[in-house]
Amino acid sequence: MIGGWAAAGLTPWMVVGLLVAALSAGFVDAIAGGGGLVTVPVLLATPLPVHMAFGTNKGQAVWGSGAALLHYWRAGLVERDRAFSSFLAGFAGSLCGATLLLWISSDVLRPVVMVLLVVVAVFLTFRPPLKPRPRALSDRARWSIAVGLSLLIGCYDGFFGPGTGTFLIIGQVLLLGVSMQAGSANAKVVNFASNLAALGLFAWKGQVVWSVALPMAAAQFTGASLGARAAIRGGDGFIRWVVLAVCLGLCAKLAVDAWG
Repeated sequence: MIGGWAAAGLTPWMVVGLLVAALSAGFVDAIAGGGGLVTVPVLLATPLPVHMAFGTNKGQAVWGSGAALLHYWRAGLVERDRAFSSFLAGFAGSLCGATLLLWISSDVLRPVVMVLLVVVAVFLTFRPPLKPRPRALSDRARWSIAVGLSLLIGCYDGFFGPGTGTFLIIGQVLLLGVSMQAGSANAKVVNFASNLAALGLFAWKGQVVWSVALPMAAAQFTGASLGARAAIRGGDGFIRWVVLAVCLGLCAKLAVDAWG
């Protein structure tokens, strides 16, 4: 394992930083999404090539989204009548996005990724507060919206990823009128599907550094389990506070980056 880190050009301190980032990302992502905004920049700061950084990120993120989904499912918070369709749509969308990512060269991809990170962070920081409003929609309309949202955000997750969970929560709350707690639970179905699909493709192409991904996966799983339990106990009010804290943290990060 240590030899694998060295072969990838990572120092022990880099690995420690990645584990801390994965633990924090798992906790935050299980509640409000946005975990990729922690792990992706940290992985990109290592000597790993861009495609390999994204592949390794999926190798650890899938465990966090899976752990969170398991806890939400057991708590009965996932809308199960649309879960299977949303899973398939998120899976298919992610394959399309990940294929596009692998098609783009690393030299072109790195500046595109940095711009996307800033855009997503700014959007999540300054977006208006969510106010769930029950919507009178037919079952067919709700199914169509859920599947369409899963396909679109799944494609985004396969190509880029950071902010996926938060975008899914926003879409669920605004378009379907569900509570933030239900939106967070439903988001994990799509998030797990898209992470799984992208991981399969990246692994097939040899773009996952397993000696890095597996220790991060253990940390991500632990953080996500703790985060999901906290969200289930805390309800909507707790989730709102975590979303606010994530946004303030991202704002501070942008300020520090701009100052540097």
